Amino acid sequence: MKTDELVSLLSTGDVAVPRRALPTRLALATATGLLASVMLMLGLLGVRSDLPRVVTDPMFWVKVGFAGLLIVAGLVATWRLGRPGVRLGRLPPSTTAMPVLLLWLLAIASLSQATPAQRATLLLGETWSSCAFLIALLSAPLLASTLWAMRGMAPTRLRLAGAAAGLFAGSFAALVYSLHCPEMAAPFIALWYLLGVSIPTVLGAWLGPRLLRW
Repeated sequence: MKTDELVSLLSTGDVAVPRRALPTRLALATATGLLASVMLMLGLLGVRSDLPRVVTDPMFWVKVGFAGLLIVAGLVATWRLGRPGVRLGRLPPSTTAMPVLLLWLLAIASLSQATPAQRATLLLGETWSSCAFLIALLSAPLLASTLWAMRGMAPTRLRLAGAAAGLFAGSFAALVYSLHCPEMAAPFIALWYLLGVSIPTVLGAWLGPRLLRW
């Protein structure tokens, strides 16, 4: 069956999907995966004890804003690519490349003002060896639930759909991890948070053709 025929079949006749079925499925998957990710973070890592003080630091909101904009980009991509025959189209720059570019510019400015001895600390912090891995780990429940939701949405561009699910999951995991993360330097966030989000994105692209086929 061709894609055009499938779209026509799904949108007309007795097999038409209720209008709210797909948003409800994705919302349920997101809520379930996010709850599991938060519980995993609390069980393995815990929330940093000085969080009430840290939330007054602008860099904390840089982390939150960075993850939040990527979440929006991942959600839009997941919604579009999860449906049969729908193209990704153009996402608003403010939700895709722009947050990464702005964070990199902030990181470059921070490194340029630091002494050579300080630059390694700004880049590596104290948790460089675990940050990206922990973000990827926290993304696992979200990735699983998002892939489940997308499978029921009948995607046709499986690799891109899987990557979108991975971006969505990884971005939410970065947001959850920021409640524990002790690092506040822009260079650290620009390097290790982005790597942490990239891992489930790549994994989703690999899993897409294997798990989203229908």
